Amino acid sequence: MQNILSIQSWVSYGHVGNAAAIFPLQRMGFEVWAIHTVQFSNHTGYGAWKGMILPPEHIAEIVQGMSERGALATCDAVLSGYMGSAQTAEAILSAVKKVREANSKALYCCDPVMGDMDRGVFVRPEIPDVMKNQVTTVADVITPNQFELELLTGKKVKTLQDALDAANLLRQHSHQEGPRIVLVTSLLRDDAPADTIETLAVSDEGAFLVSTPLIPLEPPRNGTGDLIAALFFGNYLKTNDVAKSLENSVSALYTLLELTHQKNTREIQLVAAQDEYVQPSKKFATQKL
Repeated sequence: MQNILSIQSWVSYGHVGNAAAIFPLQRMGFEVWAIHTVQFSNHTGYGAWKGMILPPEHIAEIVQGMSERGALATCDAVLSGYMGSAQTAEAILSAVKKVREANSKALYCCDPVMGDMDRGVFVRPEIPDVMKNQVTTVADVITPNQFELELLTGKKVKTLQDALDAANLLRQHSHQEGPRIVLVTSLLRDDAPADTIETLAVSDEGAFLVSTPLIPLEPPRNGTGDLIAALFFGNYLKTNDVAKSLENSVSALYTLLELTHQKNTREIQLVAAQDEYVQPSKKFATQKL
């Protein structure tokens, strides 16, 4: 059994951040050690919420306590999502460093949450620079959406070739010897078939694309990016196979969104779709580019 340290936000009602990542990873058979960066009543997409941002010192303290138990030597992976401030980012990078010192084989997956096409940038002004210059350079796996890929590279992504070029630019930017995988989610390019949405993975193994029908969810549901990052990373830790991980994670997410659409719920149907994380019922094939 593998152990994943997941440092993300937490909501009590609904599913984003750790509340979107922990259960699917546990369902896939991982031991998940969660550290919460915030504790909110609900996700901010509702426009109003209660709760607090937890101080960066809190992250450092929890990691220190785990280190004192000898736990970090058995940590196989670190997953991070939304970072509220530059100080939070520093605390997360410090945790990654500590884990790698205890276990040099541990992989780090960063979901560089910064914004999306509909809402633009929704993080503090310093976060894009921190993500670009400090976080993504040390991550083994990076899972930006199309908007975040543009933000990280300064490149407009209109075509498949644009997306490939931008993803490879990010990979070159990495200081890592490791997998250096870029997973581009919510890809809507001008040269794609109508009413489809794509997910692209670019790695040393090559580039792979999965296309699914676009499910018309209005408003777009929060937490899907957090979930696909967790599913892809979990699959990769199990299989060490980029194409298979892409296929499994996108297929599972599709059925979850289908369920959410059918039930017309504001929150994603995370628990109802639980069997999908282990064995997707409907497979969308990966195309090697």
